[in-house]
Amino acid sequence: MRSAAKRKPEAFPAAVPPAVTLRPAAKRKPESKPTVFHATVLVTRTEEWFVEAATAEEARKLLESGHGQRLQVGECTHFEIDKLID
Repeated sequence: MRSAAKRKPEAFPAAVPPAVTLRPAAKRKPESKPTVFHATVLVTRTEEWFVEAATAEEARKLLESGHGQRLQVGECTHFEIDKLID
């Protein structure tokens, strides 16, 4: 085991990054603020839904009329920007 007094100092890496220089406030360009845009977007998703029914036909009718519960949000299958508003 080597003592701390006898250890050689570790060398600095060959490429030391240059110091960062800051420009005075008067010479800096003012940062422009980002503009907010609103959009109307059409999104189509494939989702998993379930409903309790006696037959598959009854289940289809219930789901088509808006009954049932979403089990899982699926992945987006279509994404289209309808209108972009400045």
